[in-house]
Amino acid sequence: MNVSRSLTDWLIRLEGRHPQQIELGLERVQRVADALACEPHFPLITVGGTNGKGSTCAYLEAILRAAGYRTGLYTSPHLLRYNERVRIAGREVGDAALVEAFEAVEAARGDVSLTYFEFGTLAAMMQFVSAGVDVAVMEVGLGGRLDAVNLWDADVAIVTGVDLDHQEYLGDTREAIGYEKAGIFRAGRPAVCADPDPPARLIAQAHAVGADLLRFGADFVAETHDGHWDWHGRNHAWTALPLPGMRGAYQVRNAAGALAALAALAPRLPVGEAAIRTGLASACAAGRFQQIGQRPDIIVDVAHNPEAARALASVLAESPVRGRTLAVVGMLADKDVAGVIEALRSGVAAWWTCTPPSPRARDAATLADSVRDLVPGAVVQAAGSPAEALEAARSAAGEDDRIVAFGSFYTVAAVLDHAAPQS
Repeated sequence: MNVSRSLTDWLIRLEGRHPQQIELGLERVQRVADALACEPHFPLITVGGTNGKGSTCAYLEAILRAAGYRTGLYTSPHLLRYNERVRIAGREVGDAALVEAFEAVEAARGDVSLTYFEFGTLAAMMQFVSAGVDVAVMEVGLGGRLDAVNLWDADVAIVTGVDLDHQEYLGDTREAIGYEKAGIFRAGRPAVCADPDPPARLIAQAHAVGADLLRFGADFVAETHDGHWDWHGRNHAWTALPLPGMRGAYQVRNAAGALAALAALAPRLPVGEAAIRTGLASACAAGRFQQIGQRPDIIVDVAHNPEAARALASVLAESPVRGRTLAVVGMLADKDVAGVIEALRSGVAAWWTCTPPSPRARDAATLADSVRDLVPGAVVQAAGSPAEALEAARSAAGEDDRIVAFGSFYTVAAVLDHAAPQS
């Protein structure tokens, strides 16, 4: 059996093994980590938050690599390949190394049941330890306090922002969710909050654990000028920086949070201004306002909650086209459809709904009915799969139009899989 098939088989086994896709809590995964003796001996940056995690991780990786450090990066979910989740020195870890790590976790877990994410998180840390990285950046999967990434004490923890998502696990208010996300903060260590209006419970929790809280707008600021921006913190300042390579005014805030973390780590991992400039310009995260086609333009964005949809709407407004904006949208059943559609309704001329390839998907016909209710008089068609919706939108589009596919990582992954070879 070749290695590629072995990795595929492992992933199938992991998807079907645990009775729950998500089971928050650290006791089970801690037992397996102890058996593996898997402890980082390098600086660790943990990145949590409702939106902006992937972009913030991308800035950190790009800047640290430009500074000459050997980086480890763990993110989720992936779009086309599981290997996207684990990167060392900017390169995806190969199938053979992942299989070896999975086998080690399997041997260590005994009778302990692990979720797909928990299994993968332990495997990623094993890869970073064995590769001898200089620094690792790890994205929180869900929440923070009880997420498997929170197993290890971060040298710097970042919360990018707090909004409503995953309420069934994290609570129904920003205050409740803020408390969960603040669970990644540690006593005596820098805790970066890039949310300009953080929940009171997040602030209170940071103080309760004795973290050194660094707040956007108070302890560090970002000021945008024509074509550049300035960053000022407690002990560092960088001026006339290039705007982030990823589009959207909100990306300055994500980049500012990354710079706050790097400034806090400067005594251990000094980073020069040249590396910051290079990293800001070169950083990219798949599925974040990513253009994959032209004439018509085709954009994919993983926006799947109201805050992310508002951010997407702002980038669309900042980047007008001569023609129309056409939407291909597919969402999961537990997401806030009304909030997402409301954020984008004024800028979209026509909608094609689809059913993402997930057992948790909202079917295309039901989603189409919701869009019709939310946007009376709109042109709405239920088109089946993301690929079918994209082709239907392409058939209706002119060269000056643009198509925006969004609503779920599953939707974007399916569109990328279908359209990328043609772009």
